[in-house]
Amino acid sequence: MKLSIAAMVAACAMSLAGPTAAANFEVLMLNKGTDGKSMGFSPSFLQVEPGDTVTFIPVDKGHNAETILDMIPAEAATWKGKMDEQFTVTLTVPGLYGFKCNPHLNMGMVGLIQVGGDRHNMTALLNVRLPGKAQGRMAELFAKSSPRP
Repeated sequence: MKLSIAAMVAACAMSLAGPTAAANFEVLMLNKGTDGKSMGFSPSFLQVEPGDTVTFIPVDKGHNAETILDMIPAEAATWKGKMDEQFTVTLTVPGLYGFKCNPHLNMGMVGLIQVGGDRHNMTALLNVRLPGKAQGRMAELFAKSSPRP
């Protein structure tokens, strides 16, 4: 009987343990994306949870990553990585985050991060006009996002 009570106490203690550690995702900045298109992030679309981090890694020279004006949740802070430098951002506000490589925006170097299952800011993002190739690639990325319970 003592063993059963001890096992129950241990099971209860484990179920009350804190949340799991936040995950870290890596996004590569490339002259040629893994999708075969020139100037790309790999991956260009991520689904993460609030509190997760994303590390942007410049594999090829001449790239940075930064938020696109009006393409993040209103409550979230913008971020901007320096040219040719790795940096990490922690995403805590649920919603969609559009990001770009500033020097290669016209060539379509954009990406999208969905934090949680929340897409409350999708309409605002759809109303932002980007240069030709970037607009087309962003539309492809929007199609990859989906609401989750």
